[in-house]
Amino acid sequence: MNGTRTRVMVEGALVVALSVALSYVKIWRMPQGGSITIENVPLLLFALRYGFRWGIGAGAVSGLLQLALGGYIVHPAQALLDYPLAFGALGTAALLRTPLWAGICLGTAVRLFCHVFSGALFFASYAPEGTSIWLYSITYNGSFMLPSLVLSILLVYLLWPRLGNLDQGERG
Repeated sequence: MNGTRTRVMVEGALVVALSVALSYVKIWRMPQGGSITIENVPLLLFALRYGFRWGIGAGAVSGLLQLALGGYIVHPAQALLDYPLAFGALGTAALLRTPLWAGICLGTAVRLFCHVFSGALFFASYAPEGTSIWLYSITYNGSFMLPSLVLSILLVYLLWPRLGNLDQGERG
């Protein structure tokens, strides 16, 4: 059991490092923050493999590292919402493991909720005059989270079968 726990922790550290590294590979960058990336993929795969608690932990650490390495902060609550809580939320993918796409959608939706809440509370000044701050925040954050979700689903479905082979290779 202890060897398994150590293995999961080491794999978690690698997943966090990969997620942070992938956060710098931006397919599209939004003008007021946020971007289309594949940084969610390692965290989603990890959560789907090892469960809710491990997934939330790895995501939160990834978010904290991104915050420490140059996150944008206007208020401590915003920093929590946009980094450790948002990335930790990806761990909720483990609550719906079958079909895989359902868990990926759940994790991404909960992350989106964190960003939308942060946007409405702390970035309302960016909303055009007369526009609902909630509608603006959902639209703005959804404009990069939706394409990231599509990429995550595609990549997780490509990688998932290969992860089973890694586990079998160690047993054999």
